[in-house]
Order: sequence, then structure tokens, then C-alpha cells
Amino acid sequence: MKILLIYIILLLPAVIINAQPLEKISVITEKGITDIPSFKREQTVYFSIKDFAEATSVNYFFNEKNRKIELKFDNFLLKITAKNPYYVITEKASGKQVIYQLPTSSYYFGSLIFIPLLLSIDPIEKAYGKQLTFSAPHKLIVGSDIPPGQTKLFNDINESGLNTSFNITGLDVSERANGTLIKIHSNKRIPSYFSSHKNGILTIIFRQVNADINKINRVNVGGLVKNFKVKNIGPDTEFKFAVGEEYSTNEVMNDTGTNDIFITIHNKIFTKAEDEQRTRDKWDFDVIVIDAGHGGKDPGAIGINNIKEKDVNLKVALKLGELIKRNMKDVKVVYTRSTDKFVDLHKRGKIANEHNGKLFISIHCNSTKKKPSGANGIEVYLLRPGRTKEAIAIAERENSVIEYEDDPGRYEKLTDENFILVSMAHSSYMKYSESFANMLNLQFKHNTKLKARGVKQAGFYVLVGASMPSVLIESGFISNKKDSKYLRSSTNQQQLAEAMFDAIKEYRLYYTKQMEAEL
Repeated sequence: MKILLIYIILLLPAVIINAQPLEKISVITEKGITDIPSFKREQTVYFSIKDFAEATSVNYFFNEKNRKIELKFDNFLLKITAKNPYYVITEKASGKQVIYQLPTSSYYFGSLIFIPLLLSIDPIEKAYGKQLTFSAPHKLIVGSDIPPGQTKLFNDINESGLNTSFNITGLDVSERANGTLIKIHSNKRIPSYFSSHKNGILTIIFRQVNADINKINRVNVGGLVKNFKVKNIGPDTEFKFAVGEEYSTNEVMNDTGTNDIFITIHNKIFTKAEDEQRTRDKWDFDVIVIDAGHGGKDPGAIGINNIKEKDVNLKVALKLGELIKRNMKDVKVVYTRSTDKFVDLHKRGKIANEHNGKLFISIHCNSTKKKPSGANGIEVYLLRPGRTKEAIAIAERENSVIEYEDDPGRYEKLTDENFILVSMAHSSYMKYSESFANMLNLQFKHNTKLKARGVKQAGFYVLVGASMPSVLIESGFISNKKDSKYLRSSTNQQQLAEAMFDAIKEYRLYYTKQMEAEL
């Protein structure tokens, strides 16, 4: 197997307008090292395609007058034109062509054509027939040959010239106060996508799938998304959504268990009109809500030596509350429960909202069905649909508390899709939740004896109702011998509480600065 390693090394200043210092890409092959020109513009690395061809021993024809280059690979020809976003790939044997449209054009400088590195990986890979893997920050690996059949460039065409192998078969749009949810129906897994927003247009390109354009273009939209256009570009599909000034952010995510894709398009966190209505008092960091998971008739998970999750949760919650009361005199502590009693999940969020909480912390313990188990450590969760089987399983276990409630039917509509809608309602708090979650994870990593397993996401019912920055902490596995022993100790429970409190102190400084900037 021949492997070509391409490294990007900072060298001389560039004279291209708005470009960062000129760089060199070192192409390392069995024959040696060849440096080829490159530059960075608006965080995108561009490199000379002519020099790349020479460095990788690929034949080419370069028309300097017309500023065009054609690379001659074994089975395909790749034609690129300067100042043009289109790449044309032609199959030598049949003469069939596919056209790639990139979201940005190539550049012409110093008699060379520069193309965007990351955006060009897919078309070059298909034409070259070799694997290309970009490893941040500056390494591109040209690897082994791609097996035949895995580089399909042409879709099935019937006698009328129409595509008969559509993958994206439909589109649903749901408008909400906090933004728009778009569901893309696909009969094939979409391997990757590219997203950009410029001049009021959100462009999303899905790789290696084509859409039934006639069917999709009949969908009506309104609200945050003014209109949209969709077209197939070679093997890819491009959506262009016209969004208003109230657009804030977007997120693309896979639906669990299907090939469908969700696109959430969020409103701005705070509009000017809302800013004028807010008072500094309303956004003062003055109330923290601490939620000890489970309780009363709901013991939660049962761990090694019959340790009960509800007991550990409450002890840690009370210790954390005392630290806040003692060291933050101006902050009120609200417990969803301060004794061994059962509280419905939806009421926990209601308690937090009624007290105008500025931060909601739900404390739990993790567990596995098998006891004892090797799984160990602390996890911090945000409210979003789970993207892993493990996250989904944990959410299902924590959500199973509804079996103790008088009206479990109230949660029936909280499907994966509706969780996305709910998380959109939390979009105005998400950056704060994410920041606090990261602070917690670092504190657990450096100041406790348990393994910090990172920040994850899952659909926890208890976080749904709290309209404020919120996290759920799984403070160790009571199904693990070492974690269980740790969590049983009052000293270690205090250590956990202190790590949480230190994260709160750090978060308060961050929150205050953010509010000063927003108001």
C-alpha cells in the first residue's frame, strides 16, 4: 500500500487580498518530498492543483490562457477552471460526466489555480480512486485504492433521461416560536454534508444522495424560512434556504434508527425588542435549582451492596446546596426535593420555572443492567436527542420513573422528533448549558477520583420543563465496585459537591460577562 502524507507548513506572507500568510504543502511520497504552494483565506486552505498533480505523478493538461486544468487519472478526467465553482468529472470509457458544484470558487494567482482543500476531497477522491483523509489541523493522507463499486459517480438514468434512483424522497417543515424544524426523508444513509450561511441564504449540501426535486419543491414554507430551492449537482443534493434577519444558528443531525436527517434552524438568542423588555434584575445570577433525581417510592438504580441511587443523589444535592448558601450569600438555592419524597418529572421543571431559576442541575447516578460492571466514571448530559445507543439507553432508564406517576400518558408525545422541537425551545440557553457542562467535566477530571467521561447528549424528560440553562449529571456507576464504594462515602460525596460548586463559580463569572454583553 502506498501512502502519501501531505503536511501544511507555514512559510511566507501572501499578497492575496484577505488571505492569511502563504503556506506550503509538503507532499511526501516514496520518491521524496515536494513542496507545493498554498494559502488560507477566510479559514479555508487552498492549494495549487497543478503542483498537486506533479507531486502525486498524475498526468495533466494545463491551459494557462483559458485558465483551465485537466487531471488525467486512470479511469476519469477531472477538469477545473479558475474562478469557477464547478468541477467536471468524465469517465474515460463511456464519456459520461458528472458536475460538482462547490460553495466557493477556485482562485487564480501567479499562473496557478488554487482550489479549496477540504471541499475538493470528495471529487478528487472519486476521480483519483484513492482514499483521501484530512486530519486536522494540517495533514492530508492519500491512502490506498478505493475498491470498485464504492466510488459510484453516476445515478441510474431511464430512457427519458430522468433520475430513477432518488434517495431524498420528501421534506417536512414544522414552524415553532424558537425556529424551524425540517425533516429530510432519505432511503439511504447520508454520509456527510456541508453547511454555510451567507447573505441570508443557508446552504446545505448533502453528499452522495440525489433528491426527488419535483416532489420536494411542492412543499410550502413560511416563518423563519422564507423559501427554499433544491437541486441535484452530480451525485450530491444542494438545499438553499432563504432565512430572515432573525436567523441565529442551525444544526444538522441524524434521526435515530432511520436514514432521515433533521435540520433545526434557530432564531437569534435575544432580539433587540426582547432586550428592551428585559431588566438586569431578571437576568441576575440569583437562583440555582438543584434536582436530586428519583426519591420516595422511586429508588432509582440499585447498585452494589444495595446502594440506592436516590440516597446518593439527595446527599450530594444537599451538600452542594450548603456550599452555595455558605459561599454565595446573594444566590438562593431551590431544591426540587430536600427529603426522601417522590416528585413527578414535569413538576421538577415547574418548580425551577416558578422560582425563576438561572441554572438547573439534576443529579443522578449511572448504572448498567449487569452488576458488577466495568463501566465507570462521571458523565454530564445536555438536552438533545441521543446520538449513541448508550445515551439512548441511559435516557430510557432515567425516563422510566414516569411509571411511578399518576399520569404517565403526558409524556407520550415526547418522541425523538419532538425532543428536537423541545431542544429548539432550549436553543436560547444551549450555549450556556454547553459552557457549564464543559466546566463541570473539567472539574470532575481534575478534582475527583472518578473518571470524567465527557459531555454527552440525551433526551431526559426532567430537563424538558426547565426554561433555563440545564444539565444532568450521572455521578458515577453504582453498578461498578469502585464507583459504588466512592459514592457511598460522605467524604467523596463532599468532593463531588465541591467540584460542582467550583464549576458554578467559574460559570457565574462567564454568565455575568455574557449578560453584560447582551443587555
